[in-house]
Amino acid sequence: MVAARRNLLDDRGMSTVEYAIGTLAAAALGLLLYSLLSGGWARELLQALLLRSFTVDA
Repeated sequence: MVAARRNLLDDRGMSTVEYAIGTLAAAALGLLLYSLLSGGWARELLQALLLRSFTVDA
């Protein structure tokens, strides 16, 4: 009975699951960022931002 309870409370395997979920979330975020930044609107947005920041109004 004590051994069964000890096995239920043992969470040594949880770190592997947590790493797997974290890796999956990081990959999903990377895919989302890649898809957003590889589109044409992101390039236009960055160009407009750089043009605005380096333009000096007299």
